Amino acid sequence: MHVRVTLVTAPLGATGLAERFADDRPLDQAAWHAVQLAAHALVPLSAAGLRYCSPTHRSRATGDALGFAPLVQPALSDWDMGTWRGLTLAEAAAHDPRAVDAWFRDPRAAPYGGESLLDFVTRVGGWLDTRPVEDGGVLVAVAEPAVVRALLVYALKAPPATYWSLDPGPLSTATLTGHPGRWILCLEPPR
Repeated sequence: MHVRVTLVTAPLGATGLAERFADDRPLDQAAWHAVQLAAHALVPLSAAGLRYCSPTHRSRATGDALGFAPLVQPALSDWDMGTWRGLTLAEAAAHDPRAVDAWFRDPRAAPYGGESLLDFVTRVGGWLDTRPVEDGGVLVAVAEPAVVRALLVYALKAPPATYWSLDPGPLSTATLTGHPGRWILCLEPPR
């Protein structure tokens, strides 16, 4: 079975706002503008046989604005950051610098009481490997940057530390082709 999965990263919004863990703000004006600018390149993805999104407001609104009419997938939820939910990295570090250090160093650590990096990667990877698509199937998924990072780490069977080296920009795409257990990252020029 050969499947094509295109991941679209939901926009975060105005750069002046501090990025917060598991932030579920709706699209702001800057994000809406970014979606409008990128629409010409992304709307053709609505032809995918299956269209999904994370349950976040941003992901759902982005998918809807692009005409995907996506199906919400709980398995594509953002990383469960437990007690750090809503905090910035600086705020978490100011409160407990050793916990933040452990979180970066150990993919099994979850000092905030939520999911560890390994748990998160495994959860979203399980979603990827269980898509009900026939051979030659095409699907698209709009998700938060953390989810896209985790999916790429899983698909490429990369060491967990690779997660920290990936930076999917707002409305960027990454395409995986293959089948469960054998995914290939396809880098293509813009159309």
